[in-house]
Amino acid sequence: MTERPAGTPHWDPAELPPQVPLHGVVTADVAVVGAGLAGLACAYHLAERAPGLDIAVVDAARPAAGASGRGTGLLGPRAGPSIDRAVHRFGPHTARRMHQASVRAVRDVLDLCARLDVSCGLRPGAQLMATRSRAGLAALARQARAYRALGLDVPVLSGAGILARVGVPYNAGLLYRTAATLDPAALTSALARACAAKSVRFYGESPLRAVRAGDLVGSELVFPHGRLYAGQTVVAVNSAAPALGLPVGTVLPLEVHAVATPPVSRTAYEALGGRHGYAVVDAVPMAPYFRTLPDGGLVAGGGTVTVPTGLAPERLRAARERAWNWLGRWLRGLHPELHDVPVVHRWSGRIGMTGDGLPVVGPVRGLPDVWYIGGCGGHGLAMSVAHGAHVAAALLGEPEPGDPLPWHRPAAPWMPVQGPGRPLLRAALDTLGRYTRRTC
Repeated sequence: MTERPAGTPHWDPAELPPQVPLHGVVTADVAVVGAGLAGLACAYHLAERAPGLDIAVVDAARPAAGASGRGTGLLGPRAGPSIDRAVHRFGPHTARRMHQASVRAVRDVLDLCARLDVSCGLRPGAQLMATRSRAGLAALARQARAYRALGLDVPVLSGAGILARVGVPYNAGLLYRTAATLDPAALTSALARACAAKSVRFYGESPLRAVRAGDLVGSELVFPHGRLYAGQTVVAVNSAAPALGLPVGTVLPLEVHAVATPPVSRTAYEALGGRHGYAVVDAVPMAPYFRTLPDGGLVAGGGTVTVPTGLAPERLRAARERAWNWLGRWLRGLHPELHDVPVVHRWSGRIGMTGDGLPVVGPVRGLPDVWYIGGCGGHGLAMSVAHGAHVAAALLGEPEPGDPLPWHRPAAPWMPVQGPGRPLLRAALDTLGRYTRRTC
């Protein structure tokens, strides 16, 4: 068995535009910090709608080096809490708008791939949320009732209906028709190339050290070897926000894990929905999930969440090994012909989680002309692109249609995750993870 080093994505970025480290004093009309999907989508929409704008994109490493290049490529409608909880917290009108916004975000990514003329491994196909547990059945029943009451098209599937699609025994599920899978690093790289073609400048290997208000207008961004003065700034650094001391509430860095196989037998691939590109997500918390790959292999993720902050390197390595080993066993149990399939790729990535499960997309308090995007909680492929487009429109002064959505806000709730709060959080997540792994 060949295996790449831990932390290396299954997919590699395609050709990227030239990036030099930021040195000396640099100016720009708009600075975008973070070359992931959110930051690049923002830069792309700005450059497309305001061609004369001087835009600089700066990343601590390179495009797709963070979460946008380490995702597993599930493109589905998800934003914040489950639909029944959204109804309880925000009311039916807003909950319906939240779901519709997430469906629209999926369609916008499909349109973006067509506009960029790249395939990005795109495979349109429905997404199934399924369960085998009693608690999962109760959760899906609540969601199904809420979708019906809101008039939203999310059908219920029986166990037989799921089995006919993916050949894995589940008790029941929900079917999300507007979904797809793709290669997230390829999409991120394609966005970077499109931005460069529109004269967006790129600086790489330049981690942001500080953000300050400018002397008169705009902001001053401090990097290891230089400064960037920008009229407007977008900080799309997701879980790196705490290190910068940005007043955006608690965006907790969490580490999630994934594994992938080589091409499997044709029988197993077809049985698991390979022909139709299905993705299946379990309904339990920390849901394990799987999807088929265009090359005939499989990807699995979820099941374990790690709080990496404060963990010694050896403990973090051990936590990764446990997560990968469990995922491999879970994946092999999906079909009899996967019993001996090897895991040839293993990786981990950082996501940003907020206390209420909602992203933060808004202006930063106390820093005029600075916006922040982050906290998608591991469901950010479609929504990150949507958030980037939303911020681009805001910077250009375009009015927002309708009322703000719940994630259009300057800060997430504060959580006590420092000092004694961190081990308590770690223990709670470990307990939840053990429950998930037992029931799946």
